[in-house]
Amino acid sequence: MGSQSFGIDPDVIGGIADEIRQAYSLGVQIAVVVGGGNIFRGVQGSKWGMDKAAADYVGMLATIMNALILQEVLNHKGIETRVQTAIAMPEIAEPFIRLRAIRHLQKGRVVIFGGGTGNPHVTTDTAAALRAAEMKADVLLMAKNKVDGIYSDDPRTNKAAKKLDYLSFNELIKLDLNVMDTAGVSLCENNNIPIVVFDFAQSGSIERIIKGDKVGSIVGQTPSVVGG
Repeated sequence: MGSQSFGIDPDVIGGIADEIRQAYSLGVQIAVVVGGGNIFRGVQGSKWGMDKAAADYVGMLATIMNALILQEVLNHKGIETRVQTAIAMPEIAEPFIRLRAIRHLQKGRVVIFGGGTGNPHVTTDTAAALRAAEMKADVLLMAKNKVDGIYSDDPRTNKAAKKLDYLSFNELIKLDLNVMDTAGVSLCENNNIPIVVFDFAQSGSIERIIKGDKVGSIVGQTPSVVGG
């Protein structure tokens, strides 16, 4: 939503698409899991008195809206894209089918996953970890908004917060830094999928990560191994 209080900023969505296009040009297979907080958050609905499950479903629908918009922007930039949703909407997108998604990737298409896992009480972060495991991803890139990695505390409120370049999965869970839900971290650990946490506002970050540059913070089996 950029500097707006709600909705979609065309410059922001265009920038996101350009970041994906740069990475795509390197010949890697890319799957994207999008959130929906710019439109609706389940936590927000709960504060209004909505049933938590109902609020989460509205949030999942918001992620599908974002997925469809991102698809159109990527298509306009010449990148063939498919959207798969965890909530069936056959008129506008494919249902999530693991083998079909893998086939799209093999054919050089970018796959966008919308609708989270299709279940309430599960965050988009956990959905991303689940899809990464199902796609047998080499790495999960976790984009943050103007935070360039993992810190010992929130750097936006605590100027003394220290950036942590490398952590093990267990350290991330024990430190309880609210980077990703425990379920998502465990999924990545069990499937040996490292997590790179980076600032999406820094142009070219995805391309640099793919090329092997040190960007953001890395979570892996052990700090020494990942940091080597």
